[in-house]
Formats: sequence, structure tokens, C-alpha cells
Amino acid sequence: MQSYPKAIVPVGHVEPVPRRIRAYVGGVPLLDTIEARYVWEAPPYPQYYVPLADVDRELLVDEGRVERTPCGAARVHGIRAGDTVRPSAARVLGEDVPAALSGTVRFEWTALDAWFEEDEEVFVHPRSPYSRVDALRSTRRVRVELDGVLLAESAAPVLVFETGLPTRYYLGRTDVDLTRLVPSDTRTACPYKGRTTDYWSVRTDTAVHPDLAWSYGFPTGALGPVAGLIAFYNEHVDLVVDGRRLDRPRTAFS
Repeated sequence: MQSYPKAIVPVGHVEPVPRRIRAYVGGVPLLDTIEARYVWEAPPYPQYYVPLADVDRELLVDEGRVERTPCGAARVHGIRAGDTVRPSAARVLGEDVPAALSGTVRFEWTALDAWFEEDEEVFVHPRSPYSRVDALRSTRRVRVELDGVLLAESAAPVLVFETGLPTRYYLGRTDVDLTRLVPSDTRTACPYKGRTTDYWSVRTDTAVHPDLAWSYGFPTGALGPVAGLIAFYNEHVDLVVDGRRLDRPRTAFS
């Protein structure tokens, strides 16, 4: 049995979104709705399906073709907002779909420049209402090692518990051997934590391991305790917690 809870929402599940959802392309508002639906196309997280009535249809460009989707037939549209053109960015669902999705549009997330839940920007994908992400201060003693080299040790970590992922251990910078970290240009984003501000590769005595550590300088409000702290991928380093060496988990980051 794995050591953290799985994401278990079934594919095809549909629920109402109680939050105001807005999105922009080329600085222009494309959609503004309080009637979106969550649709789980895969278990970890949903996508937004937005009523066509809440979309600026003047920005949609019918590409004249129909695709079959898991929800039914959809007419493919591009987006044009001034000089910004995003082909094949939207799927307008027809009538042969579940009643809850009739008359909705499914946008490609990355085709839009910015998404907001209420007035807070959301990155990568919608936040699942069935997932939790908690940042808890702890007094567990955590050691991080790789290739026999001690990278960090702390008795005051912040533990991040996120549904569907192993526990992440965030450590203060003075608890990390910064001489082993090589700054990287990599930046990532998370719908629950925000955008990373730092990434590092790890240099041991035998190799340089790319992009194994990261930090959020300005995380979302709920993840405030991790601000400025450093975490390492459990999948690629050796973690010892309270004297117990943890197995490296197998995830999408392995």
C-alpha cells in the first residue's frame, strides 16, 4: 500500500462549480461565468466546461469541423482576440452530450493567457474540490541525502500533504547545504501553491542531477508556511524521517 491517499474521482464525473470563473486572451476577457461545470477527464483533477452563453462568441472562430470527444460531438473553434490567434483552442459541445454539459465549451487550458477563480489566478489546471493541500509545521527530523552526500537536515520542516502525491518536506535555507545546489532556469506552477521562484539541480561528488529542488517565494495564501523554503523530489533523493529511511515513491515525477 502506498503511503499517501490517491485521487479517486471517477472519469466522467460532473459537478457544478460554485466559484466565479474568468479567463483572458491577449488581455481581452473571453469568459465570465458562475455556471461552469467540473468534468473529470482523468482522476487527479477536473477541467472547466463553460456555458457558451457566458463566452464572448465574437472571439470564437468556427474551424468547420467536428470532433468526437468522450462527452460527445464537439465543434472545433479557434480564438482571435486582436492580433492574438489561438487555433483549435475550444470545443463547443453539441446536443448529443449529457444534459449537464449541453451548450458548454471546453477550452484548452494553455491556449488562454490567464484563468481566475473569483479574483485569484489559477495555474496549470482547475483545483479539484475533492483534493486537499495542507502545509503543516512539524518537529520531525528530516535528512535529505543523495549519492551518499548529506544535502539537508532539519528539525523544523514544513510538511505539505497533497491528495494524490507523496508528502513533501520543505526545509529552511540555513538547513540546506547550498554549495550543493546549482541554480536552474526552470520554473513550474501549481494550481494549489502558485508559481515557483527558484529551481536547482543538485551537485554530488559523482554527478549533477537536474532540477531536484525548488522553492516558492510567494505561494498562495493557504500555503504561506512554505514561503522561501526548499523542497526536494522524494522520487530522486533519499529521505530519512525520524531515523526511518523512506522508500522512493513512484509518481509522474519519477
